[in-house]
Amino acid sequence: MTSDIRLAFAHPEERAVASASADPRDRISLRDHVVEVEIGAFQQERGTRQRIQFNVVVEVRPQPQPLDDDVDKILSYDRITEAISAELAAERLNLLETLAERVAERILAEPQAMRAFVRVEKLDRGPGKLGVEIARSRAEAPLRAVGSDGVESAVHPLVVYLDNAAVQGADLAARLDGLQARGLPVILTVGLPDLPRPQTGHKPTQRRIDLLAIEQNAWALAARDPRCVVVATRTEIDWAIKRGQMIVWAPSKLVLDAVDGPQSRDPVALALWLAEVMAASGIIVHGDVAVPAGSRVPVERG
Repeated sequence: MTSDIRLAFAHPEERAVASASADPRDRISLRDHVVEVEIGAFQQERGTRQRIQFNVVVEVRPQPQPLDDDVDKILSYDRITEAISAELAAERLNLLETLAERVAERILAEPQAMRAFVRVEKLDRGPGKLGVEIARSRAEAPLRAVGSDGVESAVHPLVVYLDNAAVQGADLAARLDGLQARGLPVILTVGLPDLPRPQTGHKPTQRRIDLLAIEQNAWALAARDPRCVVVATRTEIDWAIKRGQMIVWAPSKLVLDAVDGPQSRDPVALALWLAEVMAASGIIVHGDVAVPAGSRVPVERG
């Protein structure tokens, strides 16, 4: 807890390092960038300008080729300040939260940018600084499919987490019938099986063991209903969705290959991550399990 509190007040760069994945990642930062602007929801903040300060850290894809000292091959610092200036010029805003969200979204539109930490603080509203900080990751593009009318459109599947009671329940077929009746592609996810598994005491190896155990449970689910097809990659998911198949997700490949993959081994957190990656229409969670806060995808209890 002490570490969490310290990181809560640390510079965004330190928070980025603390939450980084095992994959190599470069970072660029903008520190203590101060501008004057009219912003705020209170009446006394209208018609007057106040100082706000930005601290921004952007995680970027490592360059696969030599830079050759060429500025066009990098994400320039100017892109960060330009994102701030553009959003401040677009319209007057009431909330720092809105401003931070829009700055992060504009930065993440850059091809190299993978994750952005944005802290915005008011400097003139009291004896200290008042502010917000957000972390946002690049959203994956939704799948696309050609409809019966020949028009291509985005596909937003429904992600469903099934606990072991649901997987083993006598009503599994009826449950899957109900999901199919919603008229959306369905991606089923499962948790760890109710079986002992090796304990290594070593986080990287334990993570792989746990992911493989989840995949065993995925195959156990597939064995209970012939509609279920186990898939491991985004390409396989795309192929299965276009063929109207009921998908069961085997997580190892996607999670371990992701540049900005989840570090948690919690199966529900992994399901939420998949829902965000797939631009899902929502996620349904079955079972008495904790759902991590902060999902950008609507969560429904099954």
